[in-house]
Amino acid sequence: MAYQLYRNTTLGNSLQESLDELIQGSLNTYRFCDNVWTFVLNDVEFREVTELVKVDKVKIVACDGKSESTHNKTDK
Repeated sequence: MAYQLYRNTTLGNSLQESLDELIQGSLNTYRFCDNVWTFVLNDVEFREVTELVKVDKVKIVACDGKSESTHNKTDK
């Protein structure tokens, strides 16, 4: 399966560590449906070089940049 190729790379390890931290920390709910990830986090801090913003709740929606129909098309 192609989606498992990244797992033993630096990127894959960093992603796994980040997800583990979210699960232990402020992750309220998450789901994966129709190639769309949805995360709801509580008590989140966004840090910029000179600024810190704290919010009570954040919803993150992430999806694949290519649709299924794009993946299945062949160039002519």
